[in-house]
Amino acid sequence: MSVARPIRLAFTLISRKAWAGGYNYQLNLFNALANYCPGAITPVVFAGEAHEPGELAPVRQVPGVETVCSVHFDRPALTSLLPTMFAQDRGAIFSFRSRKIDAVWENARFFGWQSPYPSVAWIPDFQHRQLPHLFSNKARRRREMGFQLQVVSGRTIILSSRSAERDCLSYYPRTKGRTAVVRFASEPSAELLKLDPVQVLQKYDLPKTYFYVPNQFWRHKNHRIVLEALALLAEGGVRPIVVASGGSDPNEPEYLDQILREAAERGLAQQFRYLGMIPLAEVYALLRASAALINPSRFEGWSTTVEEAKSFGVPMVLSDIDVHREQAEQRAYYFGTDDAPGLAAHLQDFAHPVFVVREMNDQLGERVREFAESFVSTIEQTVRTHR
Repeated sequence: MSVARPIRLAFTLISRKAWAGGYNYQLNLFNALANYCPGAITPVVFAGEAHEPGELAPVRQVPGVETVCSVHFDRPALTSLLPTMFAQDRGAIFSFRSRKIDAVWENARFFGWQSPYPSVAWIPDFQHRQLPHLFSNKARRRREMGFQLQVVSGRTIILSSRSAERDCLSYYPRTKGRTAVVRFASEPSAELLKLDPVQVLQKYDLPKTYFYVPNQFWRHKNHRIVLEALALLAEGGVRPIVVASGGSDPNEPEYLDQILREAAERGLAQQFRYLGMIPLAEVYALLRASAALINPSRFEGWSTTVEEAKSFGVPMVLSDIDVHREQAEQRAYYFGTDDAPGLAAHLQDFAHPVFVVREMNDQLGERVREFAESFVSTIEQTVRTHR
């Protein structure tokens, strides 16, 4: 579609503290648009006035991105039903009008039945349907209500994998003809790759041989199987180091403490090294120098950590779920989500890896270009259909 000016597309900033994968997705998307489709879309990123400034800084460094801090995006939980009651989120719509927005990208926030803007809803996954026992009744109902509102309101549904699209059409048949698969690809900015991994290892007193699990501590991320595998290896005198980083689940903050307490009680505290919520540049440094990425997750819509490992050619040890097979194909070692011996066997296979700091994959640019072009095409089609 030929346009006289870029489409001004509104985003609500995802907090890295609440969901690192979503934050990284947005940051990579903005960089991909700037590098491969300049002039097609202007991301206008709305954040609350109370949003952490440190999370906004990297977004502001992306060429062509505009940021807006508004009280209308400091929405407390009690006002979350206002768009349903009054047909549109009036505060947000006012902010959009003031910035001459053309279309809206929704993620975990519904802007109303009668929003005047063409809207796309990004649904990362359907884990509340696949793994309902991992959600409280309240959290599951809130999540389902949000999805249903977007479905019945006629939103274009953007998904990150064919696996997620199959789930969407199965659970919400009314979305047929309104889904688009936009596969995410990760190309970190040069600014995020300046750190020397050796210095990061020294900062955290880590050895040069380690495995890396950069998943947040949500229950479905399945960290416990890593402890099981480490315990099995320890019985045979094999003691690899697994480094973990990431924040706790806001809905279940005690889960992180449970994992760390279990590691200590089983004598694994020196093998399972938890670093906390570390800066994104340090995440990339640790990933690039690791023996392998481990992602033991029980469910993903499209794994950010897998995509980032692919960007640098980092070996991957992944749970055998459909989306991991779709992403990594034959480039990974797989184990069942409850198969601790299988994971242990893969870790033992990396007994003496050579320390290497990996650079970005030569073929990465083409994948990121496809991601950006697919995203632009979907937004343009949504705007065209709305007219």
